[in-house]
Amino acid sequence: MTIHRLWTEAARRHADLPFVGWVDDTPWTFREVDMRVKCLKERFRRQGLAAGDRVALWSSNQPGWGVVYLAVTTAPLVVVPILPEFSPTNVLIHGGVKVLVVSKSLLEVWSKWFSEAPEPVRVALQALVVLVLEDVVEPQERVGSADLWAPSSDADLAALIYTSGTTGSPKGVMLTHGNLTSNVVSAAPIVGFVPGDRMLSVLPLAHTYECTLGFLIPAQEGIHIGYLSKPPSAAVLMPALASFRPHAMLTVPLFMEKIYKQKVAPVLHGGVGKVLARMPVVGALIHHLIGGKLRRTFGGRLKFFGIGGAALAPEVAHFLHKARFPYAIGYGLTETSPLVAGHLKGALYSTGRILNGVQVKIGEPKNEQGAGEILVKGPNVMAGYYQDPARTSEVFTPDGWFKTGDLGRFDRRGQLYIKGRTKNLILGPSGENIYPEAIEALLNQDRLVVESLVLQRGPEIIAKVVLNYELLAEQFKEWEADTAHHVEAYLGGLKAHINQQLARFSRLSFVEVQPEPFEKTATLKIKRYLYG
Repeated sequence: MTIHRLWTEAARRHADLPFVGWVDDTPWTFREVDMRVKCLKERFRRQGLAAGDRVALWSSNQPGWGVVYLAVTTAPLVVVPILPEFSPTNVLIHGGVKVLVVSKSLLEVWSKWFSEAPEPVRVALQALVVLVLEDVVEPQERVGSADLWAPSSDADLAALIYTSGTTGSPKGVMLTHGNLTSNVVSAAPIVGFVPGDRMLSVLPLAHTYECTLGFLIPAQEGIHIGYLSKPPSAAVLMPALASFRPHAMLTVPLFMEKIYKQKVAPVLHGGVGKVLARMPVVGALIHHLIGGKLRRTFGGRLKFFGIGGAALAPEVAHFLHKARFPYAIGYGLTETSPLVAGHLKGALYSTGRILNGVQVKIGEPKNEQGAGEILVKGPNVMAGYYQDPARTSEVFTPDGWFKTGDLGRFDRRGQLYIKGRTKNLILGPSGENIYPEAIEALLNQDRLVVESLVLQRGPEIIAKVVLNYELLAEQFKEWEADTAHHVEAYLGGLKAHINQQLARFSRLSFVEVQPEPFEKTATLKIKRYLYG
């Protein structure tokens, strides 16, 4: 299936249903979006663009983002989504982009970057056509030939996604129409949408996770997507949840982990609550009550709360499971369009079962727990890295399996468990496998730790932690008189507590303070390469 077919059928089936809009504004219906898409396709045709030409889309989430995305991919052109915080110049040059569609909010940023760019960059981009997103998505007079573009095939390139991930080395991931639509078809049953459901979109649409699960699947299923006009701070998000009352959201683990630490953990682990929560009947009631309050906080209608992009802290997963909060765990990568496995009600701490049509196996050598590199094959796996045959060949086995770089294992029921990244794996003194992510999960359970990073420094394993100084000040009332002493004492106690839970070969040599929050990717994963 192509995106053109997916959208054409969706626009016909759901014509009068609301599709995209600001949370507090009247949304555009599927019919209205289709009309805007066709107008923009005609504009691209008049611009002289031909099938396969690249059109970059640089904007934060807004209703018009999807119009541009659909106009490009159904034309058929190739969309190059760019994250708002990315510098677009290298992407534009490497991707051979002919048109840049930029939001008004980023237009001034673009003008400044271009004017200050080295002369070779300005020369390389001198033929680039720059269009303002908010202007081009407004309806215009149509000639009527927009649908005369030659149709795409499943194998044709639909999107070129540039991602640096946690490695710091940008790659242009080539996703075909077949890659994306196969993932839509196989992932949609997990979400379980009903036409007319509402979805609040808070993650960047330029990331494949939000684009596939938060835009293409809702488009196919007839879902109303709401966007925030400002970044999703608590002051913006809380009123939006109360008024929009979504049935679904997509988030990353850090989002829910913060809520747990700030709102849930103090109740479950403080004072009387700590004792009551351990009582079977009373504990179950407490979890039920907190879960109910949490659901009401999100508007009271949630039935799908997707969490992906990184591992969810075990303590948080345990609470959500006991509270019967409708969270869903998924596993995937940009290179797999993105979903590989997922579940709404599966095994605790697992990423669930493999999607229909996708094959996964664990590569050799496996460790004593049966964990090895996760290998994937299926219609959702990318065509390769753009103009980079060397790195493309590195990530595929001779018989065509995609090497994810993630470590995992299956249980007897076929549930997939993620153990960490192959590049992050630390070898112990006798060759033991040490998973830094597992140690970080233990560190992050401490209410004074905001986030952590475990790495190897010479023969030693160390942890860098970002501390919550407000809570630390509450714990040590007199700390202002001797800040360094209290921080040092706390870190020593933290190290001892964590090491009690670890095998001897994986124990921490020391814990140090990370003074500033770690730099992160779009899905809030720490850029580890900056701290090695």
